[in-house]
Amino acid sequence: MNVRRIAVFASGSGTNAQNIFQYFFDNESIKIDSLWSNNPGAYALNRAASMGIDTFIFDRRQLYETGEVLQTLKDRGVNLIVLAGFLWLVPESLILHFPILNIHPALLPKYGGKGMYGMKVHQAVIDNREVKTGISIHLVNQNYDEGAIIFQADCAVSPDDTPESVARKVHELEYKYFPVVIEQFLLGKIK
Repeated sequence: MNVRRIAVFASGSGTNAQNIFQYFFDNESIKIDSLWSNNPGAYALNRAASMGIDTFIFDRRQLYETGEVLQTLKDRGVNLIVLAGFLWLVPESLILHFPILNIHPALLPKYGGKGMYGMKVHQAVIDNREVKTGISIHLVNQNYDEGAIIFQADCAVSPDDTPESVARKVHELEYKYFPVVIEQFLLGKIK
C-alpha cells in the first residue's frame, strides 16, 4: 500500500497540529511524518514528541537559503505539507515541490494577508460588525492567504461576541473540518 506522508508546520502551541496527529494516529494509508517549527519554544514540538512524531527546528537560512528543509522533506518522502499556525511565508522552492494546505481563521478573501492571524483576525471581524465568520482551507501560493480555496465553513457572529468567543467558535470548526479536508485532499476527493 502506498502510504501518504504529511509534514506539519507550526509556530505556536499546536492545538490544530495535535488534532491532526490524533485524527491520523491509526490511519493505515496516511501518516504524520514529522512536525516542523521555526520556533524552538513552540509547544507544538512537545505535542508531536509526546506522540512519537519526529520534530525539526529550522531557521530562516535553512528554509529560504540553503535548501536544507526542502531536501530533508524530499528525503523523508513527504507528500503533503500542512500549515497549522505557521507564520512565515512559504518559499517558492517548497511550493514547487509539494502541495501545501493552510487553514485561515476567517472567510477569505476577507481578513487575510500578512499580519492577519489569530486574535487579530477575530478582532477585525468584531470591529467590522460581521454577522458570520469561519475557516478557509486553501492551497498555499507565494502570497499570504491568496491560494485557491478548497473548503470553507462558517459560524454566526452575534452582537455580544468578543474576539475570544469568536475564537472558540472558529477553533471548533478548525478541529471538526481540517483533518477531514486534509484526508479528502490526499485521497483525491477534493482538489
